[in-house]
Amino acid sequence: MTDETKKTGPDAAFAENEVEAAAADFDGAAEEKAAEVAAEPDPLDVLKAENSELRDRFLRLAAEMDNLRRRTERDVKDAKSYAVSGFARDMLAVSDNLRRALDAVPADQRAGADATLTTLLEGVEMTERAMLSALERHGVKKIDAEGEKFDPNFHQAMFEIPNTAVPNNTVVQVVQAGFTIGDRVLRPAMVGVSKGGPKAEAAASDA
Repeated sequence: MTDETKKTGPDAAFAENEVEAAAADFDGAAEEKAAEVAAEPDPLDVLKAENSELRDRFLRLAAEMDNLRRRTERDVKDAKSYAVSGFARDMLAVSDNLRRALDAVPADQRAGADATLTTLLEGVEMTERAMLSALERHGVKKIDAEGEKFDPNFHQAMFEIPNTAVPNNTVVQVVQAGFTIGDRVLRPAMVGVSKGGPKAEAAASDA
């Protein structure tokens, strides 16, 4: 076979096809590599995204810590303000008994009492005042109910009293004094309220 035949024969055609196939494979591989490179994220964008995520996490953590601090401060404040609630409620029962002991002695008997009974009654009154004063130093205050409009948040109605001289639903009698501790009701005042008078709103507008 001559050299000319080799150049133009079947072997030449096969070799040319092989070259074209190899070139196509190369071009395909190059395109795939280029696509892979294009698909890879920009390192700067990756760093920016990570920085943004870390910043969000930090801000959320800071907010949670601030909320925790506020809750802790509120819990500590409440503990200081209301820790004596149970003890104060028990002391109010003792104060009630002192008041009942004083009320058990009629005014005419007190006026004509001998020195011993007078001294005893004065001692009970001083004890009652001292107890209420000590409770007030710890945030326990008496509810001024008489003459006020009935408020179910601070008063407990025990009965109604017909009275047309005062606005309807007005506290006209206090059976048992009520007390607050801080901004909470320690014990509502047990009261009697008026019935039959004008409505409180109308009475206020007339005034």
